Amino acid sequence: MKQKIGFIGLGLIGGSIAKAVRQYYPDYEIVAFDKNKEALALATQESVIDVAATTIDNNFHNCNYIFLCAPVASNTAYLKQLTEYLDDDCILTDVGSVKANIHEEVQTLGIGKYFIGGHPMAGSEKSGYSNSKAMLIENAYFILTPTDQVAREKVESYEKFAESLKALPVILDYRVHDQITGTISHLPHIIASTLVNFVKTHDTKDEMMKNLAAGGFKDITRIASSSPVMWQNICLKNKDNIVKILDQYIDSLEDFKEAVEREDDLDLYTRFESSRNYRNSMPSSSAGPIKKSFAVYCDIIDEAGGIAAIATILASNNISIKNIGIVHNREFEEGVLRIEFYDEDSSKRAVGLLQKFRYIVYER
Repeated sequence: MKQKIGFIGLGLIGGSIAKAVRQYYPDYEIVAFDKNKEALALATQESVIDVAATTIDNNFHNCNYIFLCAPVASNTAYLKQLTEYLDDDCILTDVGSVKANIHEEVQTLGIGKYFIGGHPMAGSEKSGYSNSKAMLIENAYFILTPTDQVAREKVESYEKFAESLKALPVILDYRVHDQITGTISHLPHIIASTLVNFVKTHDTKDEMMKNLAAGGFKDITRIASSSPVMWQNICLKNKDNIVKILDQYIDSLEDFKEAVEREDDLDLYTRFESSRNYRNSMPSSSAGPIKKSFAVYCDIIDEAGGIAAIATILASNNISIKNIGIVHNREFEEGVLRIEFYDEDSSKRAVGLLQKFRYIVYER
C-alpha cells in the first residue's frame, strides 16, 4: 500500500523533512497544511508535496506519519484538530525542541498510543520553507520521545524511518530531553542573545564595539540571529528547566567572578584548561542542536583580484560559497580571508583545491 505522510507546518524543519522524504521515497504521497500559502505554493511547484491543504481536513486521513512542524505553542493547539484523523497505522509526531507541554496535552486528549515525540537536532539562523533542504537532517541526532502507551513496533518503525532519511535516532524520556536541550541548546541561545544586547547597550556612540566585533565574537553570537518568535515560544514552554539552568549558570558566573577578584591564577588556569579539554573532546562527526558553520580561513596577498581569483577557482569546480570576506579583527583568527560553505563536503573539497593552488588554508 502506498505510504502517506502529512505535515502541519512547512517551514525550515517541516520543509526539510518533506524534501528528504521526497528524495528517498519519491513515490510517497505527501500532504501539507501551512498558514503560509506561499510556502505551500512553492512546495507544490517544486513537486515536494502532492496536496496543499488549506485547512486540517480529510486530506490527513490514512497517513502513516503526521508531523507537527509549527511553533511549539501552536503544535499543541493543532492536536485536537488531528484526533479524528488518527488510526492504528498512524504515528503522530512533532519536531519541537520542547517536549513536556505536548506530551501532557497528548495524555489529556487520550491519544498517547499514536504519539512519539520527535526533535531533529538541526536548524539554521534562517527560517521558512525557502531555506529548507533535504540534507538538513543528514547526520543530525533525531531525538524520539515515545509515550508509555505507544507500541514498541511503532517506535522501531520510526527509528528505521529516521535512519532511512540519514538521521541518527536517539530515544529519550521527554523530561530528560527537555533538561538536556535546555542546557545545550536553549541556554546558549539565551547567552548569545544577552551578549549581543549587552554589547549594544554598552557600545560607544560611534558604535566602535559593533564595528570591531568579528571573528570569535561573531561565531559565538551567530545563533542570536535565529527567529525571535521561535525562541520566545521555547522560553515560555520550557520555563521551569530554563529558570533552573539559568540559576545554575549564574552561580557559575559568580564563581568565575570571585576567582578573578581573588586573582586566583591556578583556579583561572584550571577553568580554562578544563573547558578547552572538554570542548576538544566533543565529537564533530554529527550535527547537534546548534547548526555548525563550515568555514575555512585562507592567507591572501592584499592586491586587486585576490578574492576574485579564489572565487573563480571554487566556482569553476562547482563549489558554492555561502559567504566570503576579509577578516579585519584577527585577534582570535588565523587567515586573512574567511570563506563559508553550505555543507561539510564543499568545505573539505575547497581546502584540498586551494592547497593544490598553493594557498595556505586554516581549518577549524
